[in-house]
Amino acid sequence: MPDESDLELLRIEMGVLWDFDARGRIRANVDLVIGIAAGGRVTAIGQHVSDDRAAELAARENLDGMHGGPSYYVEKPIVYEHDIPVVRSDSPHATDVLTMRPDNWQPDEWVELVNGGAGAPWAMVLHKNRVVSICHSPRNKPTGAEAGTWTDPEFRGRGYAAATTAAWSEMLSTHLFYSTSAENYSSQHVAERLGLRPIGWIWKLEKDAIPGERQRYV
Repeated sequence: MPDESDLELLRIEMGVLWDFDARGRIRANVDLVIGIAAGGRVTAIGQHVSDDRAAELAARENLDGMHGGPSYYVEKPIVYEHDIPVVRSDSPHATDVLTMRPDNWQPDEWVELVNGGAGAPWAMVLHKNRVVSICHSPRNKPTGAEAGTWTDPEFRGRGYAAATTAAWSEMLSTHLFYSTSAENYSSQHVAERLGLRPIGWIWKLEKDAIPGERQRYV
């Protein structure tokens, strides 16, 4: 169990997901981020927001116009029994996947990922010389890392996302987080399958959002 409370873990995760300037403002295209846990809430404001508007947002009580989802803490070791072959970025043959790029990755991004750059470490499931499931590190900082998962729709429901996430967690020694959107029940099921500990929800109001309008969660 981590020493920090769920609220403090949410605070750490927000610092992993977003970069903050010297004032503690978020360097991103968002007006407001709210993390809510059993112990309270933590709020962050976008750096482009005026001071008057920032004070108004910081005092905001409702979540109208915001979109969010649950966050989980990845406590190691993950016990997930399976017989799914997983290729890890620390494998001697990791670069074999260079020729197996999924269509949803840009060529330069794929090369950087596979070669241990942005997004590493990673774990993948292969099927007939295709990468069909990935867990990588879209955000990886000294304070923590966030799991980023994807599985080809043709291969979902087979436990691949859980297998890659479990393998991914073995390669990191910092705080590990897994979050998703409220509507992504498949991703939530992966968290349940792995026994990840729910720590709260993170809500986001994107820049120029229209109050009351559903916003896209990334």
